[in-house]
Amino acid sequence: MYTAQGRIKQSELMKEYMPLVRRQALTLQVRLPASIELDDLIQAGMMGLLEALGRFDATQGATFATFASQRIRGAMVDELRTRDWLPRSVRRSARAVDETVRRLEQSLGRPPEETEIADAMDMPLAEYQQLLHDTNSGQLLPFEELVADGSEPQNREAVSSPFDHLLDAQQRETLVAAIEALPEREKLLMALYYQEELNLKEVGAVLGVTESRVSQLHSQAVSRLRAKLNDSV
Repeated sequence: MYTAQGRIKQSELMKEYMPLVRRQALTLQVRLPASIELDDLIQAGMMGLLEALGRFDATQGATFATFASQRIRGAMVDELRTRDWLPRSVRRSARAVDETVRRLEQSLGRPPEETEIADAMDMPLAEYQQLLHDTNSGQLLPFEELVADGSEPQNREAVSSPFDHLLDAQQRETLVAAIEALPEREKLLMALYYQEELNLKEVGAVLGVTESRVSQLHSQAVSRLRAKLNDSV
């Protein structure tokens, strides 16, 4: 796999890892709206693979498989970020939803109902639900990215320390607890969408609601989770 100078034989690795690009694209696509084409994800992943081939340094300790997998996924996520068309006004409103949910949960000691959130935001229920739909329509990132609400791509050059791994484990525990605290229908939605990997239409069929309603509930569940995670921080 290497030349006498230790450089990767790129053509061989490219051929070997092309199936990995397709697998990652398929895994990601099932969680995204139908408007996202598989070929677009594959193309972005191939660019990530090419980048990995050019930047891999065997002396850093990581295997090429691990390095390439991270680059491929990162390139796909970056491509999705370029399609995030949410206006700033909707982003501000989404942050307001997060803050309202956090405040109501603290005062009520339970997850607030939709009507309570809408009232606290001084919005008609229909307007609040439209905001949820608008917000969810622009969030095309994998769940970990979505909950983290990171506006900038993660630094894939960073090397994780033991403390980073510990912190990640603690955050995962907090996330699991937050999901368990969701209202039952939202908890089921998250399980169907992220664990069973059903798309929004299929989730709607299980829950007996429209795809648009699933979009609203999904956005609301994410706001609840972000509120919980922000409290833990």
